[in-house]
Amino acid sequence: MRFVIVTGVSGAGKSTALKMLEDADYFCVDNLPIPLMEKFASLMADMDAEEIKNVGLGVDVRSGQALDELESVLDHLKGQGYDYEILFLDACDEVLIKRYQETRRAHPLSPRGRVDTGIRLEREKLKFLRTRADHIVDTSQLLVRELREELEDIFLKERRSDSLTVTILSFGFKYGIPGDGDLIFDVRFLPNPYYLDHLRPMSGEDEEVFTYVMSSGAAKEFADRSEDMLRFLIPLYIREGKASLVVGIGCTGGKHRSVAVAREIYQRLKGQSGYGLRIEHRDLSKDPIRKKT
Repeated sequence: MRFVIVTGVSGAGKSTALKMLEDADYFCVDNLPIPLMEKFASLMADMDAEEIKNVGLGVDVRSGQALDELESVLDHLKGQGYDYEILFLDACDEVLIKRYQETRRAHPLSPRGRVDTGIRLEREKLKFLRTRADHIVDTSQLLVRELREELEDIFLKERRSDSLTVTILSFGFKYGIPGDGDLIFDVRFLPNPYYLDHLRPMSGEDEEVFTYVMSSGAAKEFADRSEDMLRFLIPLYIREGKASLVVGIGCTGGKHRSVAVAREIYQRLKGQSGYGLRIEHRDLSKDPIRKKT
């Protein structure tokens, strides 16, 4: 189990770091009372490795006077054999002041005073953590995307190849457009198997329907163009740190054309490195059509 303590000056990106670790399947807890840290470490060590593999723990000046106890707690954890890493996020004073001005938030150590006073006090209180840090990241000149990349280089090198999950989702427009769809394609321009009596009771998962839909020249060209666009876009989404991409393929009822086209695009993208891939047919089981008796 990898145990990461995330800390640093307020406004340097600690919340972003914890969210990134959480997206990477770290079990994250922010601002846990310091007296509970040893108990927490013990509980995590006893957990099933399949259930919780890695842990992120956020610590900062919100701990108040208990922060003074943290150094001895950390020493005791080391003495007990708990292996942890400290990530310290920092930024120059000018950038921190600007960030506070943009968000219009008060500094936790100077709620009614000047931000620069709070920053100075915070640096003094966190000096021992910065000294002990295994990783120090200065976010002064980093965009959020660049910060994510920096943290992935430290903690997630082995996971970068599947940091994005692409879902090819078939659906029926009569049941509504998927609320989580990032890219939505309408394939109602394709020949509709619904109007053929022998294909109507089937779905796009049946080879007869799949062959009928994909034998259309328009379907082949649509699949070619969609594949080219997705191969162009997916690396860009990965670079931006996106964790999930939902590609919606819609027809009227979500049973014939959309299912067949979703299958085709999924097969074309399957086996590519750099991201995870899954397929889902949202409306396939709704309002089933039965053969005439």
